[in-house]
Amino acid sequence: MTSGISRRARVLAAAVGTGVLVPLVATATPASAAAPAVTCTSAKAGLAAKLKKDITAALATRKGTVAVGLYDRSTNTTCTLRASSAYDSASIVKVTVLATLLWDAKKANRYLTDRENTLAKAMITKSDNAATSTLWKQLGMTKIKGFLSAAGMTQTKPGANGYWGLTQITVTDEQKLLKLLTAKNAVLSDNSRAYIIKLMGQVVSSQRWGTPYGVPSGVTVAVKNGWLQRSTNGWRVHSVGAFKGGGHDYVMTVLSHGNSTMNYGIATIQAVAKVIHKDLAAS
Repeated sequence: MTSGISRRARVLAAAVGTGVLVPLVATATPASAAAPAVTCTSAKAGLAAKLKKDITAALATRKGTVAVGLYDRSTNTTCTLRASSAYDSASIVKVTVLATLLWDAKKANRYLTDRENTLAKAMITKSDNAATSTLWKQLGMTKIKGFLSAAGMTQTKPGANGYWGLTQITVTDEQKLLKLLTAKNAVLSDNSRAYIIKLMGQVVSSQRWGTPYGVPSGVTVAVKNGWLQRSTNGWRVHSVGAFKGGGHDYVMTVLSHGNSTMNYGIATIQAVAKVIHKDLAAS
């Protein structure tokens, strides 16, 4: 057994040295063998197994690399897939920008100015990039990193040189942020949390795709999406959402890249969201 492993290691080392055979070695193992599995836990009998099965099935035929996070306070349910994999944030980071602005204002014991309110609303409800750049520059790296530290978002790395859309994010940290927005905590005031959730509930209709897909009637929705095309890994398409009602209080993050088109990524996210809403509603 040991010699077999070391032999494989020598083959791989030789392949890396040539720079030519790596793809051949990589294809020797089926991709499915290395693919991480969805993991779920729940205080509600049978719910974890159902979610694991249905999320896995929803992703079975989808291309690209997808990361998923779910947390439902009501049933103490958690699901994760690739929780610590890093993705370019695209516009998802705008929620962090607003949270930083409010966190910093609270420390200075002040309200947001009319100008900041206008910028914040455009940034969240319309995903306005110019408004985001203005606030990002106003805050500066020290304050942004200060908020990330206070929020325990240790896996988030702010984009350099003003490129906020290239901030590195993970499901773990996005879920931490969503939890801060939806329950009392020492980082964000109740008014700040309510303000962010309110704006996420007022996102323009053309940007309300993603995690809200298939949400049961009577459940409130707060959402922020992100999308960005780059030369590597195709389209990044992300969605974060907070949902309350029907006996549940849950937050969801779905991150993806390697999508051929933006719409392909949206369809992948919505396939996951649909089964999550359905399984929770039935529990």
